[in-house]
Amino acid sequence: MRCTLGVDIGTSSSKGVLVTEDGTILATAVRAHEVDRPRSGWVEMDGRIWWDEFIAIAQELIAAAPDARVHAVGVSGMGPCILLADEHDEPVRPAILYGVDTRSTAQIARMTSELGEGEITRIGGSVLTSQAGGPKIAWVADEDPDAFARARRLFMPASWLARRLTGAYVLDHQSASQTSPLYDIEQERWHEPWWRRYASPIEPPRLTWAGEIAGTVTDAAALATGIPAGTPVITGTIDAWTEAVSVGAHEPGDLMLMYGTTMFLVATGEQTLRTPSMWTTAGAFPGTRNLAGGLSTSGALTAWLKDLSGAGYPELLAEAAESGPGAQGLLMLPYFAGERTPIQDPDARGVIAGLTLRHGRGDLYRAALEATALGVRHNVETMRAAGADIRRIVAVGGGTQGRLWLQIVSDVTGLVQEVPETTIGAGYGAAFLAASAVAPASARPAIGEWNPVVETITPDPALGALYDALFDRYLRLYDGTRDVVHELAADQRGA
Repeated sequence: MRCTLGVDIGTSSSKGVLVTEDGTILATAVRAHEVDRPRSGWVEMDGRIWWDEFIAIAQELIAAAPDARVHAVGVSGMGPCILLADEHDEPVRPAILYGVDTRSTAQIARMTSELGEGEITRIGGSVLTSQAGGPKIAWVADEDPDAFARARRLFMPASWLARRLTGAYVLDHQSASQTSPLYDIEQERWHEPWWRRYASPIEPPRLTWAGEIAGTVTDAAALATGIPAGTPVITGTIDAWTEAVSVGAHEPGDLMLMYGTTMFLVATGEQTLRTPSMWTTAGAFPGTRNLAGGLSTSGALTAWLKDLSGAGYPELLAEAAESGPGAQGLLMLPYFAGERTPIQDPDARGVIAGLTLRHGRGDLYRAALEATALGVRHNVETMRAAGADIRRIVAVGGGTQGRLWLQIVSDVTGLVQEVPETTIGAGYGAAFLAASAVAPASARPAIGEWNPVVETITPDPALGALYDALFDRYLRLYDGTRDVVHELAADQRGA
């Protein structure tokens, strides 16, 4: 039986899936892990864990389906992450993760001053923020010069797996476009003058598209993983874009909404839209562009409340449903790890307003769910103001298993959401890309057949006025508390 194996390296776990040629899932495997937070604003991880977990997942999946024959491998991972390695492919320091790591504030300011915000936006598409990979590389050069002096190659989780599996040194265009300002988004190539200025002596990886074959499994990788030598491996890309592929939300007019540890939004179009409060990137496929955004906390916030309260998710969801729209007069800002888009404020912090002695944990949990929904609305309205044509919303990720959360997001945003049959995410999308890469042109699979829509979430029009008012308060609460919160953030850094 011909199958495709897909693995995604996420923030809190690595997940793998073994899929037949028609998209049927034969087996899944998960390996949980934790990121390191050695200082306030730092979020990093030992990149060697990614390969170790890939090996364990591949072996488990292959053992679970003895009749399966893996004929292609898909890879995916969180990002943009910056993993620098030496000439022997040994990491020189832990990988610096995507926009949740806010350590490069000084480098963002310096590079913006040196290059000019207008020129950075013209070349790279976006202003520099904590999401951008270039300032993270500059931080290593400034703050860990011994490690930078040994650095010769740049990897992200997907490209690291591709390297270990095939020996190919590649990076996909979508991921590269998030190493701003080192990538020229219109020319679809590295911007050599700025690469030499900020990333020397690192060799630029060869650029390819996410679904293209990077190489084939080597004998050494076959021995470690159990995947047959010679099996094609795609280049892969960042998990949010692979998740969009997994649910068919990668055509112009589509918006993918990913419910996970963080929340991510990807709007796809054919034009390069630029706005200082969102991320302009290359798409997963040639000829597409994306306007993307992300909340720094979503599932991480609900998990924090679960751990703090000692209650399980079913209990909290039931109490949140009973609390009702508006959470009994509570309003929360979900900026517990700073915030990415659209406020681009690493010093933002969580705020809970309206608390009284009458409020219980269900009210807090409801307020947290509504806070993430309000954050989604803020992003969607910003995207539309920048010119994004959003005609179709598709939900994906682990959070889609909770119907209440989905309903709250639709009620707050006024948007209909489509929920596909399979929402396990990027590993499934990576498997689909791999299956497409090795299929004859006349027999390439269609994601709509692999993963049809099975549910539609419709907003309740009776709640529109309530949530319009709450959204206005949400915006004013951030403006009104920003100065005090920034002072507290400075104190936290000092501590």
